[in-house]
Amino acid sequence: MLKFVIRRLGVMALTALVLTFVVFYLTNLPPNLEKLARSEGSVRMTDESVAAWIEENGHGGSVVYRYAEWLGVAPGWTRTDDKGVTRGLCIRQNDDPATAPRYCGVLEGNWGFSTVFKKPVLSQMGYAMAATGWLMLVVMLVMVPSALLIGVLAGMREGSRTDRVLSTFSIATSATPEYVSGVLLVAIFASPVTGLSPVFANLGWISGRTLFLGTATSAMDAITFWNFALPVATIALYGVGYIARMTRASMTEVMTQQYIRTARLKGVSFRQVVLRHALRNAMIAPFTVIMLQFPYLLNGVVITETLFNYKGFGWMLVTAAGNNDIELLLGCSVVAVFFVLVTQLISDIGYVFLNPRIRLG
Repeated sequence: MLKFVIRRLGVMALTALVLTFVVFYLTNLPPNLEKLARSEGSVRMTDESVAAWIEENGHGGSVVYRYAEWLGVAPGWTRTDDKGVTRGLCIRQNDDPATAPRYCGVLEGNWGFSTVFKKPVLSQMGYAMAATGWLMLVVMLVMVPSALLIGVLAGMREGSRTDRVLSTFSIATSATPEYVSGVLLVAIFASPVTGLSPVFANLGWISGRTLFLGTATSAMDAITFWNFALPVATIALYGVGYIARMTRASMTEVMTQQYIRTARLKGVSFRQVVLRHALRNAMIAPFTVIMLQFPYLLNGVVITETLFNYKGFGWMLVTAAGNNDIELLLGCSVVAVFFVLVTQLISDIGYVFLNPRIRLG
């Protein structure tokens, strides 16, 4: 097991380097740097002024070396202007160039400065990730038990009416993207002119004009059921269908195994067969699928947070991309790559422990 983990950590480090370099290269293409120069300087800058700004602010030269500077394995750039003022990557927050460190990249904890939010990238990302963490936690608490229950109930009696109804629901939810389900949920539950809210308001069942809030901005200060239900449901619906379908397929396969038939012939009740024999073995494949949902949640978070104006990681990523905030985009890429690779590692380790055949092999 130790060799397996060490080998996977090596592959993860190499994968992270490759992916972050690709993102660094794409965000530092000449058109993006020219746009950054004009947004930070002046939109009326000449091409010569743009080229000078790019060079003076450390965006010129080899992409590989600039990536090494950003990573923190190469000394940061320095420039001295005609007035004798020295500027550099590592002395942005230091008035004395003589005491400034030589290395100040991501590995040293310097993730850059956001041009949109006007604050260090690391502090901005910490605030956004905390908000997204609460959203993802609630989504997983709702999505995983619901999906497992639907999948087990459908797989216990393959071909029954319950199986057909639950399978139809699973296919429908997994085939509906977040931007469609989110709009539908808002129209049904959070609109004062359509859906259920006008009906409930006319009957006097609700005090306000809508049953739920159509925006989750207030959840940044205080999370309530009424401002958090629709964002959670939007993300969870897609994952519920996918996990439920995989759980049903695994449960159906397990229920046809010989040891299940033997237990039934011995007189073991159907409930005991499901709970003590079938369910444990059927959870091996869904466990991997559940862990794979964490990277997919990032996609759902981007859409849902933008739709409901919830200022977390997804909203921040869209804002950074729309405003060409290169430093913040690079920081988001590091978090996303780390998140995906760690969940994959946990998934592989968990699968080894759950499956005795792999452990013994």
